[in-house]
Amino acid sequence: MRAIQLIRFGDPSVLVPIELPDPVPAEDQALVDVEVASISFVETQIRAGRPPRVFPLPDPPFVPGNGIGGVISAVGPGTDENLVGQRVFATTGGSGGYASKAAVNVADLIPIPEGLSTADGVGLATDGRTAVGLFRLAAPVAGEWVLVEAAAGGLGTLLVQLALSVDARVIGAVGSSGKVDVVNKKAVAVEYGKSGWVERVRELTGGLDLVFDGVGGEIGAGAAGLVKPGGRFVIHGGAGGAMTDPRTVAGRVLTLRDVQGSPTELAKSALSSGLDPLIGQVFPLERAADAHAAIEARATVGKTLLIV
Repeated sequence: MRAIQLIRFGDPSVLVPIELPDPVPAEDQALVDVEVASISFVETQIRAGRPPRVFPLPDPPFVPGNGIGGVISAVGPGTDENLVGQRVFATTGGSGGYASKAAVNVADLIPIPEGLSTADGVGLATDGRTAVGLFRLAAPVAGEWVLVEAAAGGLGTLLVQLALSVDARVIGAVGSSGKVDVVNKKAVAVEYGKSGWVERVRELTGGLDLVFDGVGGEIGAGAAGLVKPGGRFVIHGGAGGAMTDPRTVAGRVLTLRDVQGSPTELAKSALSSGLDPLIGQVFPLERAADAHAAIEARATVGKTLLIV
């Protein structure tokens, strides 16, 4: 099979195209002919050897990638053969997704609904499960002022849609002028790459009821000072630096650990939600290194995918 192998931790050049033997599905596993593989910012951090949280990394060489979409071509011993031919999304357990074939646990298979492309299905199941979980957790209501950081990204665009669906008033914060138009189509955009963005948000809102903080660092710290007493501040990432210190937030702090529902249930909910994922750019499998470089350079909008 065709695959991308991480030969050592480092810059994007460590992602190398390679031919590997096809995986063989074990009992309670299915073999998926991969059509689309997800890339996340977290995977770029793992590739660099700097995961956002303390957890063991696989020893190189290995095939990265956790979210895939494709068609089941075979199943392991004793596994339901009626699964063959189904178009599914699946997680791989953290590695093995950047490949033309992947053996995955049957328990991790989620059918992609008819009428939804495989690319949109992967975009929704990966970023959408997080968006749905955070939305349920924070529970914005009509009239509240909500700030979504990294609002032009795959997760951010979905959080904007969800907040607008309950008639919340949404500020979408982005890192560059090239992303402003993406947000302005649905919400009010502010550019945190420019000085004075915190004052701009305060002028617009008088204070925030809810912040979705996926950036952290200086941006998260600035947003923390905008939350009204009694408001909610959801910490779910550190794409721009260290995760925001909860002690700096006047309101109630929520995190990914507080999300209710299993990843599989949340992904199924996202796939049936009617949300419209923004697939901003796609790269052929063999250009996985270019995709990582684009994400790290903040040169992407929406979701980035590998087409296999």
